[in-house]
Amino acid sequence: MVLKPPSVPPEVIQTTDTAWSVEQSSEFYGVNDWGEGYFDISPAGNLVTQLTFGDKISQVALLDIIQGMKDRGIEMPSILRIENLLDERVSALNEAFKRAIQTYRYQNDYRGVFPIKVNQQCHVIEEISDFGASYHYGFEAGSKAELIIALSKLKDDQSLIICNGYKDPEFIELGLYAKEMGLKCFFVLETPSELPIILEISQRRGIEPLLGVRIRPTVVVDGHWNEGSGDRSIFGLSTSSLIKVVEELKQSGMLHCLQLLHCHLGSQIPNIRNIRSGTLEACRFYSGLIEEGAPMGFLDLGGGLAVDYEGTRSNHHHSMNYQLDEYCVNIVETICECLDPLEIPHPVIISESGRSTVAYSSMLLFNVLDVRDHRPVPLPATLPEKCHELVHNLWQVNQVVTSTNFQECYNDVLFYRDEVRELFRHGQATLSDRAIADNITLAVLEKIAALLKTTDKSYPALDNLPEMLADTYYGNFSLFQSLPDIWAIDQVFPVMPIHRLHEEPDRDALIADITCDCDGKIDHFFNAQGLQRTTRLHSMKEGEEYYLGVFLVGAYQETLGDLHNLFGDTNVVSVHINADGSYDFVREFHGDSIADVLSYVEYDVRTMTEEFRQRAERAVKAGKISAARRKEMMKAFKASLDGYTYFEKEQH
Repeated sequence: MVLKPPSVPPEVIQTTDTAWSVEQSSEFYGVNDWGEGYFDISPAGNLVTQLTFGDKISQVALLDIIQGMKDRGIEMPSILRIENLLDERVSALNEAFKRAIQTYRYQNDYRGVFPIKVNQQCHVIEEISDFGASYHYGFEAGSKAELIIALSKLKDDQSLIICNGYKDPEFIELGLYAKEMGLKCFFVLETPSELPIILEISQRRGIEPLLGVRIRPTVVVDGHWNEGSGDRSIFGLSTSSLIKVVEELKQSGMLHCLQLLHCHLGSQIPNIRNIRSGTLEACRFYSGLIEEGAPMGFLDLGGGLAVDYEGTRSNHHHSMNYQLDEYCVNIVETICECLDPLEIPHPVIISESGRSTVAYSSMLLFNVLDVRDHRPVPLPATLPEKCHELVHNLWQVNQVVTSTNFQECYNDVLFYRDEVRELFRHGQATLSDRAIADNITLAVLEKIAALLKTTDKSYPALDNLPEMLADTYYGNFSLFQSLPDIWAIDQVFPVMPIHRLHEEPDRDALIADITCDCDGKIDHFFNAQGLQRTTRLHSMKEGEEYYLGVFLVGAYQETLGDLHNLFGDTNVVSVHINADGSYDFVREFHGDSIADVLSYVEYDVRTMTEEFRQRAERAVKAGKISAARRKEMMKAFKASLDGYTYFEKEQH
C-alpha cells in the first residue's frame, strides 16, 4: 500500500498520520531484536546500518550503497561487508572480557583467536588481523592451508595460533618453525596417536613444541549441534587417553611443554547454563593436569558464543538467552570459583568465537526478478455455459462465505477443487473447468483469510492458509552458493526488504532463488508472530527494482557455498562507514564469470570456444547462417563467457 503519491519525494514522507509506520516494519521484521543495534529504519523507510562514533550515531542507507555499487558497475546479487561492524565485534568481545576480568579481579588476560574455517576470505582475515593486533587477537587453524594463512597474515607476535585437527609432519614442521620465530603456536592433541609424531619431529628439528590437549567434555549442550557434544563428540581425548598422553610426556621428559587445555562444547550454544557447566568441567580437568605436574597456563574454551538469528533472546536453536557481557562474566566467575580454593593461578582465557565475530558484518543483497502472484483473476458475473457441476458447487460456496461459516466453506472449497482436479486427470473435466475451479478456490480462500484477521479465535485447521495463498518472489541469487545452511540445516536468517519500509507489506510470500531446484527457496522466517512459513513483502511496482537483504550471513556461508547450476561466487563489496555519515568503498571483488566456474569443473574455455566456432562454421558452409551472423554469434559466445553467472539485465 503506497501511503503517499509517487510524486512526493521519499525523504519528506511523513509516517505519523498513516496506517503504517517504520516502527511497525521494525517490529514486524525484528530489526531491533536481531540487529544488536547495528541496523535501523530511517523515516524515509530505508534500512540503514549504523555505528557509534563517540556520542554520535552515523547511519548509511543500504539502498544508497547499492546505488553506489551500480554506479561502479557492480550488480546484484552482492555480498556487502561493513568493515566497521567486523572491527566493532572484535572490540566488543575483548572489551566484554576486560570488564569481567576487572570486576572479578582476575589475575590474567584474555586472548581471542578467530577460527579461520568460519570465514576464510582474505579480506576478512586481513581486517581481523589488522584491527585485532591491538588486542593480540590470534587465529585458530584446522588445516595446513589455514596455518599458512595464520603465519602469513598475523601481525602481532603476542597473538596466539591454535592448531586443531589432524596434523601431518608438514603441518607440524610449519608450527615448530612458527614457535622458533617467537610465535606462540600451540599443537592441540586430538588423539594420542599425534603425540609420537610431534615429539619425533620436534626432537629432529631441535625445537620444543607448545602442546595442548583437547578433552571430551560430558556436558551435552542445547541447540542444533548438541548430538556432537558430550560423550559422542567426535574430537577430543577421553579421560583414559588424557592420562596416557600425560604419562608419555613424563617418560619423554616433555611434560613441561603441556601448557594448554582445550574444551570445545559446540557451535551456536543458545543456553548460558551450558556455558557455565562446560567451563566448570574444563576447570576440573585443568586442575587435574596441574596435579599431574603439567605447568599449564592457558585455558581454551573453544567456540559456542551464539548469534541471535531470531531475536527472541531464548534457548531456541537459532537464538540465545544471554548477552555478550553475561557470557564473559559466567566464564570468568566460574574459573575463579573453581581455581581460587585450590590456589591455582588463573590461566590465560582463550575463546574461539568465530560466528559472533563475523556474522553481523556481512549481508546478501539481491533484487527480485519476478513474482508468481497467487491472487485470483476477477471472477465473471456468471459462469460460462457447459461448466462441470462441481464448478457450479464451487461458485455457490463463493457466494455464501461469511464470518460464521468460513471454516465450513474452507472444507467445501478444497473438497470440490480436488474433485475437479481428479476428474481432469481422468479426462472427465476440461482444461477450462480446471482453470475456473482453481481461480474460484483462490477467491474463496482470500475471503476466508480476510475474515480470519477480524477474529481473535484460533482456527488450527487454517494455519497453513497464508502458505497456500503466498506469492513466490524470485530472487536473483543461488541459495546453495550464498545461503547453504538454509538448505543443509534449516538455518533461519533475518530476511527483509531494505526499502519501502514506510509502506505496509501487503503480500504473504516465500522467496525462491534462480536455480533449477525445488529446494532453492527460503520458506522459514522469524518475525513478530514467531517462526512462519511465509513472510510479508510489498507488491512490486512497474519499472522499479525491489531489493531484499539476508542478514547475519558472515559465518560459514561463503566457505560452504557450492556451484549448484554453476552459479558462482557473487560480487563482494567492503564498505567503511565514516563518522560524518559518508562511506568509502574499500574493496571490490567481482564475482565469478561463466569462464571461471567452467574452469572449476575442469572445462577448457579455449577448447569450448574453438568447438563452438567449428559448429558455427559448419552452419555457414551449410547455408544456415551468413558469415556476418557467425561473427555476431562468436561475439555473443565470448561475451557470455566473460559475463556474470547471475541474471543480468540487458544493457542499452
